[in-house]
Amino acid sequence: MPFARLAHATTPTCHIGLGLAAVGRPGYINLGREEDLGEDRSVDALRTRTHELLDAAYAQGVRYFDVARSYGRSEEFLAGWLSARPGVDDVVVGSKWGYTYTAGWSTDAERHEVKDHGLATYERQRAETDALLGERLDLYQIHSLTPDSPALTDKDLHARLAEAAAQGLTIGFSTSGPAQADAIRAALEVTVDGERLFRTVQSTYNALETSAAPALAEAHDAGLTVIVKEGMANGRLAAPHAPKALQAVADETSLGCDAVALAWILRQPWAGVVLSGAATVPQLFSNLHAPAVDLDADQLTRLATLAEDPRAYWERRGQLPWH
Repeated sequence: MPFARLAHATTPTCHIGLGLAAVGRPGYINLGREEDLGEDRSVDALRTRTHELLDAAYAQGVRYFDVARSYGRSEEFLAGWLSARPGVDDVVVGSKWGYTYTAGWSTDAERHEVKDHGLATYERQRAETDALLGERLDLYQIHSLTPDSPALTDKDLHARLAEAAAQGLTIGFSTSGPAQADAIRAALEVTVDGERLFRTVQSTYNALETSAAPALAEAHDAGLTVIVKEGMANGRLAAPHAPKALQAVADETSLGCDAVALAWILRQPWAGVVLSGAATVPQLFSNLHAPAVDLDADQLTRLATLAEDPRAYWERRGQLPWH
């Protein structure tokens, strides 16, 4: 399993990955994108920015990189970076299928992505991913699995995914929405020829949205690698948007709200990889201070008060504009 490579890493940042959702396309729902990206969001500008982030992350010990078919040109940008650095052979590359990017490199498209978990979409997007990443792809995940997804019951799809697993590709899934825990538990029951199909789960978990924690612990106990996404709640936990309780703890640690928010996730015993979604190199460096944050019991108690009802959290997330 490719994540075994990370198990042997000893750098402070070995449990932090870099996700390219925020820089693989000009529009996204993160707060503060106007300041982060500025006006030039051309393909060349975001390719350069992505490569700078990858260089900085790799130099600091980050070894997991996360992309998706729907993250604009994220796979293309990552593939170009890897191709130009043939000596970089110790990273783990994960991508996702199930959403098609439809914004046409625009920030004001009517629809930015279209979801389809059918077998035909898997076949098409797998070919597209292979054309870019080829043998560098380690992990292929179903994008945003929900309890009603046909991907949970489609035996033909399961058979094709199992074939890919037999050929050395790790198969995983990500989750979204207020019923993440239900989706995780349903996915743990999916087997092919008596073997569990999924080996990784990537879920939203942060100080505001904690509802998936028990199911993620169960997945970890079942042998899956847990990847945490949206640890910054799409910017809601970063200064200047962070809640006062988080700002107070950050002041006490003399580090950023982002480092504290990610440190809180890293303390979870089931968290294998926590993604940074940084859009700038300074943001990345600030995120990478997370392993150095030492939170005491009182600080942890105060941060625990930030948790929201998952339905309210996801409703607010759904209202965030594409910047």
